[in-house]
Amino acid sequence: MTPAQQKLAELEAAERGLTARRVRFWLSTLAVIAFFLLAGHLVQIDLGKLATGLPKIWHWVRQAWPPAIDEVPLFLRRTAETVAMAAIGTAIATALAIPMAIVASRNITPAPSLYYPARWFLNALRGIDSFIFALLFVAAVGLGPFAGVLGIALHTWGSCAKLFADHIENTHLGAFDAVRTTGAARLTAIAYALLPDILPVLLSTTLFWWEFNVRASTVLGVVGAGGIGQELKNSMDLLDFPRLFTIIAVILIVVTALDQLSGWLRRRLV
Repeated sequence: MTPAQQKLAELEAAERGLTARRVRFWLSTLAVIAFFLLAGHLVQIDLGKLATGLPKIWHWVRQAWPPAIDEVPLFLRRTAETVAMAAIGTAIATALAIPMAIVASRNITPAPSLYYPARWFLNALRGIDSFIFALLFVAAVGLGPFAGVLGIALHTWGSCAKLFADHIENTHLGAFDAVRTTGAARLTAIAYALLPDILPVLLSTTLFWWEFNVRASTVLGVVGAGGIGQELKNSMDLLDFPRLFTIIAVILIVVTALDQLSGWLRRRLV
């Protein structure tokens, strides 16, 4: 083959490759469009209903002014209850997540045969929302914030342990291996070499989940799990919009303050 023929063959091959890439691109684009068209049909998107409903929301907003401030002390107490639910639930979840993360970390697990069962168990906990857990525990232990604490703890246990395990699997184990070479047991090496190294990240992750759970637990009162969500539901049921507006304002202020505090603490830890 002459150099000219070789060059022509290379150009033809490049053109075929370019054509194949274009075909794959357009097929992928059509697949994505088809997916979202089907998704839009399944969720029954109706812009006409949206246009009809927006004026109703504006009417409710006008009814909510001026806000009701006579019950602010009650709302603050209920909000403190919500923050406490999130704090205790997150603390319980973190305490349970650390040993489970060790079992679910491929590089340090003391029981390799339990690696996949541990991961499946954590996926099951993560797959069930704290709202569902709280609903179940309301039926089991009765109405009140204790059911909310248990619901938060179980869901956060799965999510937190999964993040801990992923971080451990991506951590350099130089200090851990060095301690192991001295003859120390695996758990001793984990306690004295691994955990001190990753503790700032674990604490930062825990703070993130506490902040997240404060926001998430505001709706647990809908199922009777206590907190400010219960007052929110009562106001919605009675269509008491001034009271509802005040509750939402209190929630936004507290959540924003906690978000700033959590972010500041995470920056100090990492």
